[in-house]
Amino acid sequence: MSEVPQGVSFQDVERKAPRPTATMTMTRDGPNGVEVLLGLRSETMVAFPGYWAFPGGGLSRVDIAAVEQLEGFDIDESKAVACILREMSEELGLAPSKQGLVQLPLEARKEIIADKSRYLPLALEGKFPYNTSAIRVLSHRITPPFGPIQYDNAFMHVHAGAIENVPDIDLEPQTEFTEIMWATPVEILRRWANYEIKVAPPVVTLMMEIERTLERKNRDMELAAHDISERLPGRQSILFAYGVEVVPVKTATLPPADHTNCYLVGDPEGEFILVDPASHLREGMEDMAQAVDRHKGELVAMMFTHSHGDHVGDIGLLREAFDVPIWGSEYTAQTVKCDRILEDGEILELGNQSWEVLITPGHHPGHICLLSQAGLIAGDMVAGIGTILIPPHTGDMNEYLEQLERLKNLDPHLLFPSHGPVIALPEQKFDHYIRHRMARHQAVYDAVESGMKTLSEIAQHAYADTPNAHPGLAMDQTLSHLLSHQRAGLLSEKSSQWSIVETKV
Repeated sequence: MSEVPQGVSFQDVERKAPRPTATMTMTRDGPNGVEVLLGLRSETMVAFPGYWAFPGGGLSRVDIAAVEQLEGFDIDESKAVACILREMSEELGLAPSKQGLVQLPLEARKEIIADKSRYLPLALEGKFPYNTSAIRVLSHRITPPFGPIQYDNAFMHVHAGAIENVPDIDLEPQTEFTEIMWATPVEILRRWANYEIKVAPPVVTLMMEIERTLERKNRDMELAAHDISERLPGRQSILFAYGVEVVPVKTATLPPADHTNCYLVGDPEGEFILVDPASHLREGMEDMAQAVDRHKGELVAMMFTHSHGDHVGDIGLLREAFDVPIWGSEYTAQTVKCDRILEDGEILELGNQSWEVLITPGHHPGHICLLSQAGLIAGDMVAGIGTILIPPHTGDMNEYLEQLERLKNLDPHLLFPSHGPVIALPEQKFDHYIRHRMARHQAVYDAVESGMKTLSEIAQHAYADTPNAHPGLAMDQTLSHLLSHQRAGLLSEKSSQWSIVETKV
């Protein structure tokens, strides 16, 4: 993304009330202690593809009707309980009954997978036994404001007891999960910290909380679950990866985003840096300061990926709040007083982690990415929501495309963008960006080759496949493509008229 181009205006992003969802933390007593059930989400899923996560989903009208018509729902969080019972039926084929966990009839399960509205009539017929008293609400968490839609998730819990009490789980009828895993919280966190598996951020923090509480409750999961549910949860860290925590900061950026991701990058118990502390507001400053205070390591610097206004916060307040040096590229240092100039290929040793500096111009001169085993701090090279603008006069579309290819070839584990959630499938994201931008680049050239001369008519032709594109942004990005073609010696401009540069024979 970037600052909104001059002369282009947008309505404020309307942030609606969070949508209710529910997930199930199912536990059992394994040979090495309490084990938790996670499912590997299919790479076709929109949210967290390729991640290990809890079963669950969004509240539907079916769940509301179930509360009204089924017995046993005169309880707190009744709608969330109804939601998770249905989701468990679909995704796992299991239900908590008064006799413990039971496997549901396959044909009935297939019916609700095909049409969730079938859940209620089948439950009324007794095809889906359930026991609402077996379900405990551990906590609630509202998803971060990465985009205009947020979710209020109820973390539910069922403890199944001994392994022999847990029926086999058949994944074949459903399409959300490709594998399941029973593992102790310690093992899940170990594999996550070694970048062997990708685990959804809310699951990571809940695994940490479960393990801490088990330590205090003599490894008894029932006691631990009661303790967690009774305590008011404090502000939770958002851990995109081991060594990468994010703090969304309110900024004037390009809609639909209205936040910029500030990252705490480095050793979770040693040296770390603050990347893109972008806040100009008290609330954002407090959020960043609290995250730094929670961190077990030592803050050694602030770094800016580039000097756009939605990435650079109030420097005076930042220096006052954190009193650490500022790092940036040579270009960023032209507008931000930097105590250290970072260069391409430089290695930042942050405690037990090493991060490589990559200078990646194209979106903006001197733009910095950081690479480690955890993944790529991507700045504005890609976005988890919305699009990336290439400013016509400070950006360069050809350079941007070259740098995207470079980053793709590095094969990062994850992408941590400046706007939006973590990107789970980097190669797919890079391929999409490169394919899309190259097609637009060619469409702009083809428009001029066909005889179109003015920016307006070239933009109209190049964005014919995107009728809902903002007219101002379409013109802005078309100009960026034109100028890049001009720098490459393919197009020329005179008196606001564009034409092909004839090749000399």
